Formats: sequence, structure tokens, C-alpha cells
Amino acid sequence: MSVDMMQRETELGDTKTAEAVPRKFRVLVAERNPLVVSALADMISRDGRFDLGENVTSGKAFLEACSMPGPGFDLAVLGWKLSDMDGGGVLAEIRQRDINVRVVIFSNDHDLSILKKCVRLGAHGFCYQFDDPAILFDTLIAVAHGRICIPYIDVSKINDTPLSRLTTREHELLAVLADGWTNVQIAARTGISENTVKYHLKNLYSKLEVRNRAMAVALYASEKNHGPAA
Repeated sequence: MSVDMMQRETELGDTKTAEAVPRKFRVLVAERNPLVVSALADMISRDGRFDLGENVTSGKAFLEACSMPGPGFDLAVLGWKLSDMDGGGVLAEIRQRDINVRVVIFSNDHDLSILKKCVRLGAHGFCYQFDDPAILFDTLIAVAHGRICIPYIDVSKINDTPLSRLTTREHELLAVLADGWTNVQIAARTGISENTVKYHLKNLYSKLEVRNRAMAVALYASEKNHGPAA
């Protein structure tokens, strides 16, 4: 066999070997809890399919990392509570800025409304911090390969939020509360008594499952900012 043929066979063998080695997916972690970050780093280091990239603790830093030209990661693990905003706020910003990033929400809260909100806002994956680690890695692999992986949810109820159950009149009442109107102002401008205003507010709070005006306004602001997908 000639030297040239031997060299070509060696190069071909090297190429096949390189092709046989699966590509690792680089993961950006956004999480404020150092214990969770440490656990994720340890798990990822033991799994040959991933490499741990950058770790950030704030939504602002996460969005900056995602906006960099040619970001050095393939997908992101996003904790629900960051130092400056929650996962819903981050997902809403991603959509508003039209950032192309694949995100897996890593939530420590079993509240179903959080899962619904994440689905509405376009999260590609969702799992809980108390799940078996294998579930997280299965979710990451699915998302890395372009699929969506979330726990089972009745998709017909994704947009079923507390505000979606309000009447038009109740929506108007909640809007003026958010604008800072007092009971006296509402009564004067709608032509009803202050006692009737209190009655309507009591019913409104009951529907929203909140205890007072401040909680109702906070819920209104949250739904307005992170509302159903268009």
C-alpha cells in the first residue's frame, strides 16, 4: 500500500471517529440559589451529553447573555425566581425582544398557574426542582433537539386565568383600582353608592381569590404583563 493511500485511510478513519463522538450541548444556567446552581453543575458534569456554560443570577444578566451575537450556549435552564424578576418576566422580555433562545423553566413551585403562564409565554421545557434528575436531562435533550417538553396539561385551559373569569364590568372595576381610584371616586364617577362599590369589590376579590385591593392590583399587573399569547 502506498504512503498516500495509507494517509487517506488514516484521515478517513479520523473523520469517522470524530463523527461518532456526539456533540455536547452547552447549557446556560440562570438561578439565584447557589445550592441549586451547585447541584446542577455537579449533575451536568457527570452527564456526557452537556457542558455547563455561564451561570447568572438575574434576569437582566440572562437577557444580556441571550442577546450577545453568537451566544456560547445551546439552551438555558431558567429558575422561576431570579434576583430581579421572575421567569414570567424573563419569558415576556424574550418574546418582546424577539430573542431566539430555547428555555427550560426549572421551578421550585408546584403552582399550576406558573406552568400555564410559562406555556403561554413560549417556554420550550418545564420541570420541577424536586423531580428526579433524569426528568431534567430528558427535558434538556428534547429541547436541545428542537422539541417542546412540558408536564401534562389540559391545553384547553391554558388561558383559564382568574382574570378570564371576570365580567366586562368587573374588568373595568379592576382597571380603575389599578389606576388608584378610591371607593369614593368610583362611587362618584359611576353613580352608585359607596356601599355598593364595597359589595362589588368583595365579589371581585372572591373571584380573584385575593384578600384585598393591593393583591387584586398586583394580580392585574402580573396578568397584564404576562398575559395570554397572541
